[in-house]
Amino acid sequence: MQAIEKIIILDFGSQYTQLIARRIREAGVYSEIQPCTIACQELKKLQPEALILSGGPASVCDPDSPKLDPGILDLGLPVLGICYGMQYLALNFGGRVVPAQDREYGRVELTLTRDSLLWNGIKQEGPLQAWMSHGDKVLELPPGFSSIGGTPQVEAAAMANPEKKIYGLQFHPEVSHTEEGSQILRNFLFEVVGLQGNWNMASFVDDLLLRLPETVGDRQVVCGLSGGIDSTVVSALLHKAVGKQLHCIFVDNGLLRAGEGREVIQYLQKHFELNLHHVQARELFLSQLEGVEDPEKKRKIIGATFIEVFEQEARKIPGVNFLAQGTLYPDVIESVSFKGPSAVIKSHHNVGGLPEKMQLKLVEPLRELFKDEVRKVAVELGMPDFLVWRHPFPGPGLAIRIIGEVTAERLEILRKADKIVHNELMASGWYYKIWQGFAVLLPLKTVGVMGDERTYEHVIALRLVDSKDAMTADWSRLPPEVLAQISNRIINEVKGVNRVVLDISSKPPSTIEWE
Repeated sequence: MQAIEKIIILDFGSQYTQLIARRIREAGVYSEIQPCTIACQELKKLQPEALILSGGPASVCDPDSPKLDPGILDLGLPVLGICYGMQYLALNFGGRVVPAQDREYGRVELTLTRDSLLWNGIKQEGPLQAWMSHGDKVLELPPGFSSIGGTPQVEAAAMANPEKKIYGLQFHPEVSHTEEGSQILRNFLFEVVGLQGNWNMASFVDDLLLRLPETVGDRQVVCGLSGGIDSTVVSALLHKAVGKQLHCIFVDNGLLRAGEGREVIQYLQKHFELNLHHVQARELFLSQLEGVEDPEKKRKIIGATFIEVFEQEARKIPGVNFLAQGTLYPDVIESVSFKGPSAVIKSHHNVGGLPEKMQLKLVEPLRELFKDEVRKVAVELGMPDFLVWRHPFPGPGLAIRIIGEVTAERLEILRKADKIVHNELMASGWYYKIWQGFAVLLPLKTVGVMGDERTYEHVIALRLVDSKDAMTADWSRLPPEVLAQISNRIINEVKGVNRVVLDISSKPPSTIEWE
């Protein structure tokens, strides 16, 4: 099998680091994020073809700012520094970085001032729109470097040392606001580094199906089947790899969307003939959530209760040595905090808990993938559209789409409203055009008039977003008539609701889920 080309992104804490990884993968090259604190010897073991240094919130002029192991920049690898990464390179190689008098944030005009491999195939008739977010700037370039692009505020907004294959960009090519940003990154990969771009989902699946049997051997594997695309793909992959050695446990926690668990189970049993253990635990979960309003407490209770139920069922299966989980790359990134990368945003049900308690080894086939890549794996496995393109659903289920206490009554209200959202998105053709659409039950009641009488009932919020990987998102601009139909149906058909509102916030600063 052809060796997989690899780019390592060293993270200094930028909010855009995950976007860099996404753009590299979109170009057909495998990328992996590592902390800026990684030791040089550990980095060498990863055998990267090149390095990308991310941006970050710190000032490179601060003595306590994040720094690399000194040996890393002596490895002779091609390097691209972005924002803080460029400033770090400039300082490291003998340049001068100073606080900028006028901080640049947002769109700026970038003029390409000198030919460079980074600019191959890019129009140069006039300035490009680029996205800036920095408080320092490179005032003097290091020996051997030249400026290849500038803005009205920063003369050296891009620098190059072609001999050493080291480049720096003060702007962010990974964000969509930067014109030709993806092309600039591709030029670094293919023109500077000389990569082929040999990474795709077909090769990923083939590699997994070879590695999984070697990992598992003749031992048994348990997998928690939730009904979502992640655990469904994990189950299908493992079944293809190890067959009846896989045991799927479906814990019905009473927090799923209408009919979701039943649809997935019926498909998997029909097409894969899984060893399936179905546990009904609705009442247990609701009793544990009684009176709880804090979102993080709800997540932890749901996670702990799932572990309790799952463990009881798994112990009935003899010879289990492995636990399979649908952990994704964003779960790993958002659940680990170290000097440099972003702080923990929220706890993830897929990271931690069961393995330690049950003394099982983890199998996480999707750990290296983003959500849209998981869908590509599902396509490779021949799964139907209703599973592949089902909108993402959080591990804690409807519990974190109910703001405040979770009760059977509030669950029923939200489930009915959410079903209407789903049905109307499908009927209008918008379901497959947006990333995610769902209803949220708010913790307040408002006055209304229904049937000539005053009402005081619940409020439903609609959350409809566009995204590629859930790391960033914007609200979807659906036609007013579609929104009106959803609102009218919810108010008329869901008893206890008299008002529907629309969430028009983006991520960041908001998150996609409300809790």
